[in-house]
Amino acid sequence: MTLWLALTLMTAAAILVVLWPLSRSRVAHASGSDLAVYKDQIGEIARDRAAGLIGEAEAAAARVEISRRLLAAADRASADPAGTSVPWRRRLVAIAALFALPIGAGGLYFALGSPGLPDQPLAARLDSPVEQRSIEALVSQVERHLELNPQDGRGWEMIAPVYLRLGRFDDAVKARTSAVRLLGDSADREADLGEALAAAANGIVTVEAKTAFDRAIALDPNNLKGRYYAGLAAEQDGKPQDAAGRWRDMLAQAPAGAPWAELVRQSLARVEPTSVSEPSGPTPNEMAAAAELSPDQRSDMVRGMVERLAARLQRDGSDAEGWLRLVRAYVVLGQRDEAQSAAAAARRALAADPEKVRRIDALVKDLGLEG
Repeated sequence: MTLWLALTLMTAAAILVVLWPLSRSRVAHASGSDLAVYKDQIGEIARDRAAGLIGEAEAAAARVEISRRLLAAADRASADPAGTSVPWRRRLVAIAALFALPIGAGGLYFALGSPGLPDQPLAARLDSPVEQRSIEALVSQVERHLELNPQDGRGWEMIAPVYLRLGRFDDAVKARTSAVRLLGDSADREADLGEALAAAANGIVTVEAKTAFDRAIALDPNNLKGRYYAGLAAEQDGKPQDAAGRWRDMLAQAPAGAPWAELVRQSLARVEPTSVSEPSGPTPNEMAAAAELSPDQRSDMVRGMVERLAARLQRDGSDAEGWLRLVRAYVVLGQRDEAQSAAAAARRALAADPEKVRRIDALVKDLGLEG
């Protein structure tokens, strides 16, 4: 009933807007008083001329102008004596609007609308099973809960990733900040906050976002999200070697089939294409070809791959995994001196990272290359 009343009032308002200017009478263009005024002005000119107040030329010009106005006023008065008639075209437009607007609006509603659809109050929709609700309805329900319970840290933590998926990045930042404030610091929460801040900045790792990632790494040096974004921050700061080093370390520690490894590889290829494009070992085609070679040919093939690996490490010595493979390869080839030289070169190249140097020393010890 309320809907139909609203539609009726809206239609009446639309009709009124159309009919109001059509129903107004025209202002009279001329009347008997207009004619009398013009005639009096002609007499006034004659009196001024007789008194010598104006010259003959000015008097003649004034009489011509007033006579023209007098004739025009007389013509308008004779065409519409009352001065208030409404043309028949106006009446036709008014009648058409009076009937066309409600009939046309009603026809469109019954053709395109759903007058028989029952009401769907918000409360009833929210009481429906969860699987039948839209994501917007679920978000609205959580938001109402948080308005009443702003100290519910779990609620903020739950809705934050939904905001990210919906592209509501500012809301995601607010939710992540509230979760950290209410639930306390953790590596994952700090990394999630940094991710939201970077998303709100169109993918740029801002100073605030980098601070959050640094806190995440400080709480957990193995936090994957924090480590990846730290590399991205280095890339955006114009430090591709630093970014490459961080991402190579992640790949070196990645378990088999890690779902995030491909993203890291793509990012590494962006800052250092050769580190990804050059194979670290024989390809399946090379292995198949090696099976058909003689022992000497296979040995030459392996030496060629080792030489390529050594040449790459000379260009960029920050790849700890590459050094480890090179040392092992020299040992397999029986080239003990070259293995020791490679280990020494690795220590020099990785001197800024004690952890990587310790890995080289451990391998040297395991392979009996000391002394």
